[in-house]
Amino acid sequence: MTRSATGTGTKTPTGRIPEALAQAAKRYAGLSEGTTLPADVLAGIYDAKLFKQFVPEELNGLMLSLPEALRVFAEASEIDGSFGWLVTIGSGGGFFSAALPPEQARELFGPANAVVAGSGHPNGVAVPVEGGYRVSGQWKYCSGSTFASLYTANCRIDRGDGAEPEIRSFAFLPEQIRVIRDWNSFGLKGTDSHSMAVDDAFVPAQRTFSIMSPPNYDDPIFRYPFLPFAQTSFAAVCLGICRHFLAEARSFVASKRAEWDSAKPGRAEETERAISEQEAKLKTDAAHFYETVERTWDAFVAAGEMSEVDQAEVGQVCQALSRSVLAHAHTIFPLLGMAVLMEDHPINRIWRDLHTVTQHAVLAAQPEPA
Repeated sequence: MTRSATGTGTKTPTGRIPEALAQAAKRYAGLSEGTTLPADVLAGIYDAKLFKQFVPEELNGLMLSLPEALRVFAEASEIDGSFGWLVTIGSGGGFFSAALPPEQARELFGPANAVVAGSGHPNGVAVPVEGGYRVSGQWKYCSGSTFASLYTANCRIDRGDGAEPEIRSFAFLPEQIRVIRDWNSFGLKGTDSHSMAVDDAFVPAQRTFSIMSPPNYDDPIFRYPFLPFAQTSFAAVCLGICRHFLAEARSFVASKRAEWDSAKPGRAEETERAISEQEAKLKTDAAHFYETVERTWDAFVAAGEMSEVDQAEVGQVCQALSRSVLAHAHTIFPLLGMAVLMEDHPINRIWRDLHTVTQHAVLAAQPEPA
């Protein structure tokens, strides 16, 4: 097993958003309604290694711990929802660098522009052939689809013997992928979360993997269960977007103060008070989220595995945070008047982004069985 240089301590996250990149991403935010990442933003992400937060240092990655990376995800999402979502999803693909054979991991994750797009749904069919598989399939919601250097997807292995199909993960090169531009969501519009299709592509056996197999690198993140990994990542995005919403609402009220004071004295002060109350609640929510993640992460690292109790607690905290950020936004949005109903208003965009990320299945609490 290859050993990475990182330990379990709390080193300073080197993946914090550089100021120049933050400013470029803010400019992109105003254009992100259906546009792809501009070249300068993408270059800044590569330079800061923001897509490589879970890639081992031997592969030119940052190899942050989960608690460290979550703060970067929240910071990026506070700048812009689409930007934060792409940083988060792109980073998550680094999880697979320890699942591929080491020589493939070096080739596919070593380059500075390495970033994964893909899907976990087993919507493909792979037929075994000499040296590998012939694969066909189509997968939805592949964020970063237009600029990924590598695509991953799950497929059912069809051996033609009537047995229950095996599910295996496949890595595709860009020339094997057909991007279907069908991402038409009302939020996170700038994430290029289109469908991808593969048509009878040959994939050698060494570019297939299973995330259930022992990892080839021993950094703790590669043993962390995938569901809480996704839940905590997306909850951090929710947190950042809600912070942005409340900050933008406060700025909006300041810009309207003279007009509101003339028409309805006291409205600005009342709205600012409401924003302050929601900011305080969000701060409490964030503290509880990070405390839970850090405590259970430390227990996981010490024990070498994550207990079912801790997995359930993390899931509940993430789902509760998802509900809370919506409640904070719902409290403030009606107080801001008609202007924020316009789709080109920044608050409207942030509102839609928040509702889009909280819709993700891993953040939605499942109903109790009847």
